[in-house]
Amino acid sequence: MTDDAFLLYGTRAVEAEPVRLSAGLLSADFVNGNLRTIRHGGTEVLRAIAYIVRDRDWGTYEPNLRDLIIDQGADAFSVSYSASCVAPDGSRLGFRATIKGSADGRLVFDVGALPESDFETNRCGFCILHPIADLAGGPVTVEHTDGSVMATKLPELIDPWQPFKDIRAITHQVRPGVAAECRMEGDTFEMEDQRNWSDASYKTYVRPLALPWPYVLPAGHPLRQTISLRITGEGKAPVAAVASEPVRVELGEAGPRLPDVGVIIYPEDVETALANLSTLSTLGPQQLLFHYDPTRGHGLDALRAFARLATACPAETTLECVAACAGDLDAELSGVAGLVRRAGLKLSAIAVSPSVDRQSTPPGSAWPDCPPLDDVYAAARRAFPDIRLGGGMFSYFTELNRKRVPADQLDFITHCTCPIVHAADDLSIMQSLEALPFITQSARAIFGAKPYRIGPSTIAMRQNPYGGATKPNPGGQRIAMADSDPRHAGLFAAAWTIGYAACVAPAGLEQLTLSSFTGPFGVLASSGEPVVEGSPRPLFKAIRGLCELAGLAHVAARTSDETKVLALAGRSASGDTVVWLANLTADDVPVDISAFGRGHLVMTPYAIVRIG
Repeated sequence: MTDDAFLLYGTRAVEAEPVRLSAGLLSADFVNGNLRTIRHGGTEVLRAIAYIVRDRDWGTYEPNLRDLIIDQGADAFSVSYSASCVAPDGSRLGFRATIKGSADGRLVFDVGALPESDFETNRCGFCILHPIADLAGGPVTVEHTDGSVMATKLPELIDPWQPFKDIRAITHQVRPGVAAECRMEGDTFEMEDQRNWSDASYKTYVRPLALPWPYVLPAGHPLRQTISLRITGEGKAPVAAVASEPVRVELGEAGPRLPDVGVIIYPEDVETALANLSTLSTLGPQQLLFHYDPTRGHGLDALRAFARLATACPAETTLECVAACAGDLDAELSGVAGLVRRAGLKLSAIAVSPSVDRQSTPPGSAWPDCPPLDDVYAAARRAFPDIRLGGGMFSYFTELNRKRVPADQLDFITHCTCPIVHAADDLSIMQSLEALPFITQSARAIFGAKPYRIGPSTIAMRQNPYGGATKPNPGGQRIAMADSDPRHAGLFAAAWTIGYAACVAPAGLEQLTLSSFTGPFGVLASSGEPVVEGSPRPLFKAIRGLCELAGLAHVAARTSDETKVLALAGRSASGDTVVWLANLTADDVPVDISAFGRGHLVMTPYAIVRIG
């Protein structure tokens, strides 16, 4: 790995190396008090077992670990530590954890917690993550808290609600002849389909969402939870791949056209964009997506600014219009149309979504007051009869999956994603790419062949549907739900962006937006970044590459290890093929590109490479 972490991640802070624990065929990575990548014979059994404490905005506390002891024996391992979480008001929750694993396939993670004072939380307890690769749609056995047992399947398409409730244990097949039972004690657990949020997992978590939250853990009242994993059977372990073997890239058949690429523009970004028109032209987006939110003070001045940029930049234009929906819909939306005309803003399309739908409505909660979406879109169509009308959610697929828009009234549907809703470590962000094909498949199952747009989707969170606000991140840390993320400025974001486009390409999207032009989501650098302020971030190269591919026929491209390298390919009408490769890892990766008449190359950490 390069010595310059700053270039890779936009920060010199690096994540702590995990401690590999092993006992016979059982292994797990110990990271910040929790377990990741739990394997048996090299097969991933669970993605994580983690003891999580959330605040009232669903932010995750970073516990302070002390008295850590790790004992690694020949056929067993054990870990113990104490930890505490401190809330902004000074209230404190302390807990003691022990982890034990043995060569007979048993793993136990036990935590006893004691609030030192009344402690407010949205969740306190274990989260267990089952991976989605090779498990989605597969059989499981669920034991409920009343002792009943049900043979069923994990959802193939993304479930908007909880697929299983009142869970005591879940058993699944690890590989032929080998099964894993995960048993949960100390509270009532239920499962949600985390692919809704582009997490690559099914999450089983403590405390049903139908119960009130936030809630208070009373001072001095202990709580204890235990997770027990038991792996049984005599099936053969798969033959491990040779670590030094190059990743092979293979091309398949041509499919749908690759999408136009958009760049979102906020009113405060327009002047910088106008001052950097040559750079914007070099980037080459096919679409400018103008964000317009009257509930936050946007009005005629914002639309006039958009009009100046639209006149100066030869791209299609879409207005992302937040609707207050607080009164007469025709009056509100015709008023927006009048302002657009006064501003001289020429639009190709408008996407409309009620303001309240930017906030999530969790299972068991009452839906907020909102006019029927049929009425909202009918009013928008009357106000803007001559341009294309889109709808969906300006938040995430989660919200679109739970509140499905009347697509017959729309010319296209749209939603966003964000990879740091639940976790913000490097591995989780790259693993989120695994969930994207399930999102597009689920959207297609709901809306059929309706033209489909995704974005803006960025590493950082532009708005928080699950709390009062996004998390400020002035220190440039790796934190969930943050309004900025240092990796956006590094090579990491460029690799993630190419990987994202590769994963959604088979869906035949109409448009894909993965950045703004300036600001925390943009392709131009701010001060204190790996490159000079105002110059292109590494992300610029990735977005420009996607802009150049727009309109080409997507060519199916696979690699022999898509956890390391992803490939995106397009073919022009003349038959020329262009391929982009993205290294998703912090290691050098050898790649076999003989499919393109070349030999081998070594991709450096988070590198993106164009071939053709």
